[in-house]
Amino acid sequence: MTIAAGDKLPDVKLIKATADANEPVQTADYFKGKKVALFSVPGAFTPTCSAKHLPGFVDKAAELKAKGVDEIVCTAVNDAFVMKAWGAANGSPEVTMLADGNGEFAKALGLVMDGSGFGLGQRGQRFSMVINDGTVEQLNVEGPGEFKVSAADYMLGQL
Repeated sequence: MTIAAGDKLPDVKLIKATADANEPVQTADYFKGKKVALFSVPGAFTPTCSAKHLPGFVDKAAELKAKGVDEIVCTAVNDAFVMKAWGAANGSPEVTMLADGNGEFAKALGLVMDGSGFGLGQRGQRFSMVINDGTVEQLNVEGPGEFKVSAADYMLGQL
């Protein structure tokens, strides 16, 4: 079953990719008490993710925060080392990289896609959500091959 607006986030472990180390975080604790703009991509360093999705949230970070967002988070079914390298190459300190290396978060959300035809295996779908104190307020899931409703501009219109 896919998560929906009004649902609490599932409690799973993600890895926060930081400059110094990789830090395990539990979603129940991490998203508690703050408003978060979260977006998920099928893979770091992939074309749409690197050319549009991540740069959009980097460019709109100040506007998102001006509308009450405390933190901007990017997740992907990649390991923390890849997420750290992608953040260093294409990101910003304004975007927190949370690695879902085993796909447990994507699976718990009901937002897994099969990218086997592209050599990617099981990945998270492209989506975004506004999370307030651990509860999903907005959920925007893209159709296959699309990039519209999970973009930073779209989320700004929802806030």
